[in-house]
Amino acid sequence: MIVVAWVVFYASRSLFQGLLLTLEHHIPRILGALGASSMGNSCVCRDDSGAEDNVESQSRQTENSRVHVPEARSHTRDPVRPPRRGRGPHEPRRKKQNVDGLVLDTLAVIRTLVDNDQEPPYSMITLHEMAETDEGWLEVVQSLIRVIPLEDPLGPAVITLLLDECPLPTKDALQKLTEILNLSGAAARQDACHPAKHRNTTAVLGCLAEKLAGPASIGLLSPGILEYLLHSLNFQSHPTVMLFALIALEKFAQTSENKMTVSESCISDQLILLEKWTDNPDYLKRQVGFCAQWSLDNLFLKEGRQFTYEKVDLTNIRAMLNSNDVSEYLKISPHGLEARCDASSFESVRCTFCVDSGVWYYEVTVITSGVMQIGWATKDSKFLNHEGYGIGDDEYSCAYDGCRQLIWYNARSKPHSHPCWKEGDTIGFLLDLQEKQMIFYLNGNQLPAEKQVFSSAVSGFFAAASFMSYQQCEFNFGAKPFKYPPSMKFSTFNDYAFLTAEEKIILPRHRRLALLKQVSIRENCCTLCCDEVADTELRPCGH
Repeated sequence: MIVVAWVVFYASRSLFQGLLLTLEHHIPRILGALGASSMGNSCVCRDDSGAEDNVESQSRQTENSRVHVPEARSHTRDPVRPPRRGRGPHEPRRKKQNVDGLVLDTLAVIRTLVDNDQEPPYSMITLHEMAETDEGWLEVVQSLIRVIPLEDPLGPAVITLLLDECPLPTKDALQKLTEILNLSGAAARQDACHPAKHRNTTAVLGCLAEKLAGPASIGLLSPGILEYLLHSLNFQSHPTVMLFALIALEKFAQTSENKMTVSESCISDQLILLEKWTDNPDYLKRQVGFCAQWSLDNLFLKEGRQFTYEKVDLTNIRAMLNSNDVSEYLKISPHGLEARCDASSFESVRCTFCVDSGVWYYEVTVITSGVMQIGWATKDSKFLNHEGYGIGDDEYSCAYDGCRQLIWYNARSKPHSHPCWKEGDTIGFLLDLQEKQMIFYLNGNQLPAEKQVFSSAVSGFFAAASFMSYQQCEFNFGAKPFKYPPSMKFSTFNDYAFLTAEEKIILPRHRRLALLKQVSIRENCCTLCCDEVADTELRPCGH
């Protein structure tokens, strides 16, 4: 569970966040026009008084350095993104400490915070306070680049976490950071034998590109930074540097002017080469191949290149991840069996097949060894990606977490005896609806059965998963032999499910948007579901 319920708002970014929230509220309604099932939908209705409230809220945020938003649910705090406790009105500012030590302390302790009563780590609170000034923010960013180790699977995610929790940088701070980093194509070739610095630099750039929008993002993507990121895609670079350079370019491309600038650099020619790593046995290169293919299909199109969904063989696939039942930023492969999250939110997905009785089994191959919660969920499970709720965070789902060695149910966790999972591990998921139990396996070694979810749900289960930043895995619903099949008799989704050829297609985003533009919505239809004729008027807004 990744709870983001307590958030620090700042006057300098409140307007931008308001725009994002407006877009997030309307996306589910648009998808509803295609009959898509959206997760965690919110009412898009607002009355006129909201504008006044927003102005008043911005004023209060200017006067106060942080405003606490009450938690929507009293659920167990997440070990990766805990709520912050700021200084009290009479509490002195903490003394400045060694920034590098604070960053490493945060990285060391972040996965251990599982108790609902635990305070956020002192190091994290102190870093946030330091980042409230331009000088302190620059110190924090430089430390993240300098000390986060290459081998820690949570390293890039913690970079994203810390920067996402800090105030947005000022224009002067961004300018100063650009001068300090002094990035260029030549800089990308320096210290090639020490890839951690370059991996962390590209991760920081990607996080800033995701947080910023419009002129700020355009200004950050200077010719030197663009050259640095493009040179980092060369085969001379370490694969992890290539990966995060590509992710940074993807995030810069969220601003249309940047997207045009990056596309004009002929990036697609290099991505064509990297795409060949999609099935590479080296799991780091496989991530690069996945992201390269996704970028070619969705962002940096290559004239004359056939889209992957048009040539992938789906003949033997009868169950896959449901691209219409997924939170908004998750990347799903064209064959529907591999998923990846590169956003700062906690993205979730269910599969296309639902089971009500019998014994069922599927497997997942771990591509990245960070935080994922994978298991079983029903249609009643609510996945709120921006609030950090996913599989195992309600009473209708149960999940296995191999990074933090936890079982999640109803937003509460308990430790399990398996070692931490690693790249290439196979996780097995058995659902026995006759005995009302779920069994989780790591490379064939099983845990004791879990039964608590059956007090709330006894049928209608889907395979499902939630992903923290930069995590990826592959599902096997029975289209190919299992690596560690359980000894008891079981059924597979692929043996019993059915999908039409049209239902198997996972369209690139720009083609989905093109289809949305073709959808005609009647003037008298409901403004929430866009399906039925409106028969109720909401007061006082009149929707």
